Amino acid sequence: MTALRGEFRSRLGFIFAAAGSAVGLGNIWGFPTQAASNGGAAFLITYLVLAFLLAYPALMAELLIGRHTHRNMVMALGSLSDDPRTQRAGQLTGVLGLLTASLILSFYAIVAGWMLGYGASYPLGAMGSESTENWLNTFAASRNLTLMLIFMALTMAVVLGGVEKGIERWSRRLMPLLLITLVALALYVLTLEGATTGLAVYLLPDFSKVLSSDFLIDALGSAFFSLSLGVGTMLIYGSYLSDTEHVPTVGAQVALMDIGIAILAGFLILPAMYVADARGVAIFNEAGGLLSEDTLIFSVMPALFATLDTSGTWLATAFFMLMSIAALTSSISMLEVPVAYLIERHGLTRASATTWAGGIIATFSGLIVLNFDTLFGLVVTISTRYSQPLLGIAVCVFAGWVWRRDALLSELQKADASAEHSLFWQVWPIYVRWICPVIISVILLQSLV
Repeated sequence: MTALRGEFRSRLGFIFAAAGSAVGLGNIWGFPTQAASNGGAAFLITYLVLAFLLAYPALMAELLIGRHTHRNMVMALGSLSDDPRTQRAGQLTGVLGLLTASLILSFYAIVAGWMLGYGASYPLGAMGSESTENWLNTFAASRNLTLMLIFMALTMAVVLGGVEKGIERWSRRLMPLLLITLVALALYVLTLEGATTGLAVYLLPDFSKVLSSDFLIDALGSAFFSLSLGVGTMLIYGSYLSDTEHVPTVGAQVALMDIGIAILAGFLILPAMYVADARGVAIFNEAGGLLSEDTLIFSVMPALFATLDTSGTWLATAFFMLMSIAALTSSISMLEVPVAYLIERHGLTRASATTWAGGIIATFSGLIVLNFDTLFGLVVTISTRYSQPLLGIAVCVFAGWVWRRDALLSELQKADASAEHSLFWQVWPIYVRWICPVIISVILLQSLV
């Protein structure tokens, strides 16, 4: 069945694809400023601990269910039990996951389109095309709609190629490019005046922040959401994973790469902010705190690039190319969730499934563009603040309570005959059954309050 569905040809291809799914815009610009606002290294240490106490076990739930069933999210969760009521609950959860992934992609494509626009505007402006540069940098419905459609077309083109020739091939190209660009930008920015101040803010621990009521919740949220959990992207990628792969090891490698990139981004973003501060660009709000992520990306960074003369053009182009790559590696996994369902449940060809899923999402994204003030924030809130944590809890419940222990152990023994005696087997079932649902529930309740 996996041969007909497609399968990752190598472990490295899977790691790049799964890590690319997890590494998104929030990792690059959101995590560093959150760390800086919550005690720097104190937040980093807490984040690292919680990532492996919470995010890794939840990641393993999705990967193991996907690899065990080799099916899309709807059919996978529905097949874990013989009880008809539990099967229907699993299918309903899968449908909600599919809808949530589609909702996230609908607003994500708009923001990613802005990244493409900013990235193209700088070289065009340097070549003298000022009218096009201004159009790309001006918030307007026509510009937002055009850039969103371009980004969705790129996403659909990758997914259209399938698992091996599309997702894996492009992940193996884009992820190394992302890493090289991120490192090169960070090294350059660290040579500029003011960078060491930002580095100190990022790396020196301020343990007084630990006493803040929001500190632990922010760290928990960062750890969980940084791995793109709860919407079926990791489950569907796990379903394309070979039965010979040792899933706990591969999952740990994916988590390490995602967390590593988020931390590495801090060596770019925080120094860049304080370089901007040294050049007269405001990075603090009226209350004295660091500006929010959206203000940072669309105000502070362009203002910084404007102070760097010629070097600012290539630096800006490279930066927004980095952001566009991060967006694309995430968007292809989100689109693959409904595409896989349409192929396996309704018998569509990949071309038809990609066209239908991508077209419907792009249409809804267009509605958001045309009703931006009303719909954008609403869709973001529904999909990420409410739906994603609820789905994360549901997946943990299915992995920890519905999936029979003997079937789970058999899945682990495919690549490790002694899995029954491993530390993972002794610890993970307890975590996914009790600890993960409780912690994710705390995050959800805190966001509601």
